[in-house]
Amino acid sequence: MTSRGFTTIENEWIILKDGTRLAARIWMPDGAREDPVPAVFEFLPYRKRDGTSLRDESTYPVFAAAGIAGVRVDIRGSGESDGVIDGEYSECELTNACELIAWIAAQPWSNGAVGMMGISWGGFNSLQVAALRPPALKAVISIASTVDRYNDDIHYKNGCHLSAQLSWAATMLGYQSRPPDPALVGERWKEMWLERLAGEPFFMEEWLAHQRRDGFWGHGSISEDFSSIEIPALVIAGWADGYRNTPLMAIEGLGGKAKALIGPWVHKYPHFAWPKPRTDFHGEAIAWWNKWLRGDDNGIDGLPQARAYILDAIRPAPRRDSDPGFWVAKDVWSPPQMQCFYVEQFGKLTEGMPIPHAPEHPVYLHSPLDTGTASGEYFTLKPDAEMAIDQRSDDAGSLIFDTMPLAGDYDYLGRPVLTLGLRSRAAGGNLCARLVDVHPDGTATRVAFGVVNLTHRDGNADPKPLIPGEKVSIRLVLDACGYRFRKGHRIRLSLSTAYWPMILPPPDDEGIEVDIAAIGLGLPMLGHHQRIDIKEPANPDPLPKYIEHAAAATKRQVVRDLSANRTEYHIHEDTGLTEHPETGLSTRQLREEVWSITPDNPLSMTGTSTWTCDMRRPGWFVRTVATARIACTRADWIISAVVTAFEDDVQIFEKVFAEKRIARDLM
Repeated sequence: MTSRGFTTIENEWIILKDGTRLAARIWMPDGAREDPVPAVFEFLPYRKRDGTSLRDESTYPVFAAAGIAGVRVDIRGSGESDGVIDGEYSECELTNACELIAWIAAQPWSNGAVGMMGISWGGFNSLQVAALRPPALKAVISIASTVDRYNDDIHYKNGCHLSAQLSWAATMLGYQSRPPDPALVGERWKEMWLERLAGEPFFMEEWLAHQRRDGFWGHGSISEDFSSIEIPALVIAGWADGYRNTPLMAIEGLGGKAKALIGPWVHKYPHFAWPKPRTDFHGEAIAWWNKWLRGDDNGIDGLPQARAYILDAIRPAPRRDSDPGFWVAKDVWSPPQMQCFYVEQFGKLTEGMPIPHAPEHPVYLHSPLDTGTASGEYFTLKPDAEMAIDQRSDDAGSLIFDTMPLAGDYDYLGRPVLTLGLRSRAAGGNLCARLVDVHPDGTATRVAFGVVNLTHRDGNADPKPLIPGEKVSIRLVLDACGYRFRKGHRIRLSLSTAYWPMILPPPDDEGIEVDIAAIGLGLPMLGHHQRIDIKEPANPDPLPKYIEHAAAATKRQVVRDLSANRTEYHIHEDTGLTEHPETGLSTRQLREEVWSITPDNPLSMTGTSTWTCDMRRPGWFVRTVATARIACTRADWIISAVVTAFEDDVQIFEKVFAEKRIARDLM
């Protein structure tokens, strides 16, 4: 295809029906008014001018050169857009998105067909908007997203409280407290800045008000009604990310309307994600848009329903540039056949089914509360210690069951399922299960994991306390995986009652008795498939280069104070100071986060997350500092936050979200 010229419109004002002015950056193919083109729309709160500019500039120029307009719009209250944000995926946001799609379709340069695309927030709202069926929206590409906001986002997981909830609340305070660029909005910049500083919410207050899976989480969860989506959806994720379940759940729910692609990646677009191999996302996306927005008969609709990268006996490392493995395809996805394992009388994980009505074999499990420091982040942005590291340190605080060394290779694709019986010594508690690949030298790679708040054992909408001493049955579905266990390796099942700091502790920590005679582990067999090749991007370094004034830095540390019997987990992330070579805008973000716990006291847990965000040009400098905190009692979560803004090193604003106690709901 001949490459087409294009123009970048740095800022286009779109006026909504309520008078709100939203800011768009548009990549416009040449000649679009004479020969109208389709458009791809992305709608985010992450600041088109600086926050997502790097990744936007790696993709939308390529689309425009292929004759597809790109329209990247800041959600109200972010970037250069007017107003104040009102939450995640709110009715206002989704209504605005539908209005923006209609605006795009009505432009003289548009052929009337719009696609919607995004990663994370933009992947979420692409599916959510598709469920609202705006007439001009013809297809979506959703990356690193969810169909179930309660169980597969950064808030809760099977009733367990994710620490990422505090991290993300602080992140959003940092994003939303930054001003618009005066070069685009003019003298109004400070008025707009002060309005959003005064009005921005502390999202965690709302999230903690909904600790069960209620209508708040049902809103925006397309798993509530998959039939609401009638257009094609390409759903992409990476095994190294927390959002790995969505592609398979999407094709199971949407059927032939969806295609799934899962690679080895962290939470990034697959043409520049780590670990490698990458994919030619641009080529596939352009073919997808040309089919569904132009009607080209290019065969993209004939893609296999599921394509996945099978990780081949990978090793955890401080940094993983590339993961060994191979690509497979299934023309039609169906629930996989399970290979069953049980724990025999000597504690070995053995192929077969548990013996019916076997005598109970209770084993007491009470993990130190700092078990889990090898877990990494829930969603990962870099292939370093954000990813799960060697699991042996966490296994030391866990109940573990290993197979004998495998006699051959075992290949899996799908979601493992664990069943077991247990008795609790308290009315609640958490259980974490990890599927681990034990290499011949003892190295332990986490393949998949699952967690459950035991009061949510029968569902997330109506949790029920445990009766101490009463035996209950647990069925725990772990996160999806695509993995080859090599001959000579061992398959390990690791069980723990803690997984900190990823999972925050319950109020009671009395331990459980696991009936190991009733443990059943089902692993999803790969089954019939085709080996395929996935084209890699022609450009191995597709991100544009900005001017670096200060280098980026990252550090993660676990500090155990043996005298004080206290464990701390420290995170230091510095983006460095970089300048956009065309806009002259320099930005820097610094994240400092500390989690702390006494290994025998769940009520000792604390977390603090601080974001410092700088923006500067010669003669102009602004900074915001946003800090969020969490602690707990047996009855309450205790949260607070503060946002401070500086202009030329002089404090001009401070907003304190005073300490608030929110009752713990069976957690």
